[in-house]
Parts: sequence; C-alpha cells; structure tokens
Amino acid sequence: MRDSHGAERARPATLKDVASLAGVSIATVSKALNGREHVRAETRARVQAAAEKLSFQPNVLAKGLLAGRTGTVGLLASDLDGRFSIPVMMGAEDAFGAGSTSVFLCDARGDSIREQHHLRALLSRRIDGLIVVGDTTNPRETLGRDMPVPVVYAYAPSTDPEDISVVSDNVGAGRIAADHMLDCGRSRIAYISGDVSYHAARDRVEGATAALAARGLNLVGGEALYGAWTEGWGRGAVRTLLSRNPDLDGILCGSDQIARGALDALREAGRDVPGDIAVMGHDNWEQIAAQSRPPLSTIDMRLEEVGRLAAELLFTAIDGDYRVGTHSVATRLVTRGSTALAG
Repeated sequence: MRDSHGAERARPATLKDVASLAGVSIATVSKALNGREHVRAETRARVQAAAEKLSFQPNVLAKGLLAGRTGTVGLLASDLDGRFSIPVMMGAEDAFGAGSTSVFLCDARGDSIREQHHLRALLSRRIDGLIVVGDTTNPRETLGRDMPVPVVYAYAPSTDPEDISVVSDNVGAGRIAADHMLDCGRSRIAYISGDVSYHAARDRVEGATAALAARGLNLVGGEALYGAWTEGWGRGAVRTLLSRNPDLDGILCGSDQIARGALDALREAGRDVPGDIAVMGHDNWEQIAAQSRPPLSTIDMRLEEVGRLAAELLFTAIDGDYRVGTHSVATRLVTRGSTALAG
C-alpha cells in the first residue's frame, strides 16, 4: 500500500503475522496476548516478543476471543444478489476473520417469514451476536429490544433509535460531490436523482443543495429532478435539462447508472464532457464508472468500511458496551475524466 506521496506504507500487523513470526497458531497468539491459561511461559514470552517486534495492536475483535463465547456470529441479509449488500458483508467478514470468528450467513431474500426462520436457526446455534444487512438505504423494522444477543443493523438503519446502526453518510456525500463540482469552476449545476422514496436520494440532494447555498448558489431549475435509478432516466432528464437550461455547466447524478445515461445524452447532443459540462456519479460502481466515456468521477460509499464498523460495534456490544444510535461512515471522492477544472 502507498501513501499520498507514493511511498510504500506498511500495513498493520495481524494475528496471523504474529503467529507466523512466533511459530505458533493464531489461537495460541490470541490466548497468550489475552492472558489465557494453558499457554507455557516460554511460548507466551515468544508471542509477546513477536507482537512487540511487529508493533502489533490488538483490535476490539481480538480482545473478545475466547471470552466464554461460542466464537460465532450471524450475518442476516435480505438480498445476496445485491450490489450494495455484498461489499458490506465482505467488510464485516474481513473484520470477523481478523478475530478468528466463525460466521453463519443467511439470506432472507426480502421475505419476513424466511427472515424469522433464519433468525430462529441462528439463535439455536448460540451465536454471540448478529449483523442485519438491509437491501436498501431506507430504515428497516427493528427485530425488537428483547433479542437475546446484541444486534447491529448495517446499510439500512433500524427504525428504533435505541438500536445500533451503521450507514454511509449520504448528506455528506452530496456535499462532497457539489463541492468538487464548484472547485472545478462550475456554477450552473443541476441534480438528477433517483427514486424520491429513497432516503438516500433525498439526503444526497440535501447535502448538495447545502454546499451550493454556502456559496450563494442554487440548483439549476431550483430543485433536483427525481426519477428511476436507470440510464434511461439519466438520458431523458438530460434532454429536459438542456431544453430548459442550455447554459448549465455541471450535472450531479444520484447514481453511476444515471450518470452514464447522462453522458450518452450529452454526447448525442454534441456537448463535450468535461469541456462544456462536467458530470458526477455516485456509488463508484467500477463496471460502470471506469468504463464510461469519459470515465466517471463519482462518490465511493465505502461499504466495506460500513461492514467493518458494524463488526467492531457488534463486538463492543458483546463486551457489554452498547453504542446505540446511527453511526455514519464518511464517503470519499473518486475523480476521473468526467470532471475537470474549468479553463
């Protein structure tokens, strides 16, 4: 991994690295570092020396190992085919793996009856905790406060503010996108969003509108255009915008699919991107953003980080520290060829 100056940056040492240097198993490392019994003094000393040499820092997951638990957790998803839920689960599983925790994965397929069946099955296996991954960004119904194990909701927050939820910061994402467009010298900016029933669609527009207002500007047309999360909607919305506001110089889009449709329509209209009009997407869906013409600048929701944070919060809850409320993960800007500084 390299830092912002291009220099090589060492990754943090893991339990596996310590185990390899000390010549023992990962379980032995965990026992030695957590003060567990049944570890010989010389082995414990060797492990501690290896940890010090590697500057190993135990995380909250490793601290919870072998503390009178089953060492298993549940991941309950609603849409395993979903492009958004899979990165969240990957991030959570990576974090669980760092603590040598086994994961039971179940897919409810959006069916509440199936979800209850999976929930009973997971609890019968005496899991230590549960992460529930939503299929949209909209709040989902809580499992209730009488659950026998801690529960963390990821991607889709719980409807109960006393639950623990982890989401991407969509308001912040809209602000980052608009600020980038403004920093590129654009001032006549429109917003093409997705389905207005999605909280994320409205939140991203809210953030963008606030960023523009901070610089004394409004969205072209006075408000965002809402429609479907599709390329077809992006194409149609651009045609409408150009007919009403031919002088616009920037278009923010609620998704990469919408943005690619916008690029198609601008190309058909003979408008240069980014020379005449800059375009921003959202999601950083590699198959679309990197393959668009030109490649799309976009917002990465850092969904794997959402999963990792959910796992960490679950383990702190298992340890008795319930950090209730909704925790937001900051998004990041990914710049490509569809935006450029105005000359």
